[in-house]
Amino acid sequence: MIPFRKRTYTSFSQFVQDIRFLMANRKSIRRITHEKTLSGTFRERLMLAVTQVNDCRHCSRVHSKAALMEGLSGDEIRAILGGTFDGCPVGEIPAMLYAEHWAETEGRPDNDAREKLIQTYGRDTVADIDIVLRLIRTGNYSGNTLDYFLYRLSFGRLGMPRKADA
Repeated sequence: MIPFRKRTYTSFSQFVQDIRFLMANRKSIRRITHEKTLSGTFRERLMLAVTQVNDCRHCSRVHSKAALMEGLSGDEIRAILGGTFDGCPVGEIPAMLYAEHWAETEGRPDNDAREKLIQTYGRDTVADIDIVLRLIRTGNYSGNTLDYFLYRLSFGRLGMPRKADA
């Protein structure tokens, strides 16, 4: 059986922490999505960047469709899901690189990276970016954890192992 290498919740308490964070920040989430403190295209780019690292097939599908609806091209979506930010607006590249780093470090980015992001966008925008990143990680890890259970129950036939290992 090919090893399952997607990022998942490693404990129930980790999942509960993410849910508590999202519940405590639901007004901010509503503000970000309804008042569009971050544009829809920027939000979807960030979500795709994190999803690319975490390799969640469910979130890839849902957020690719959402990104298309926000106006991103299919080529740009494929590029982000492939780990490149070639088609992204220059002003969003620092946030995209931060999102990728944030996901790779499982939500524990280097202090220097965070400070540079704050210098670029300001504290309020970075706070919104952090909420978006936590929101998508919760979705990624939830989807991947579900896939892990399917994978184990089906002896590797379901749950899709990481693309690089297939």
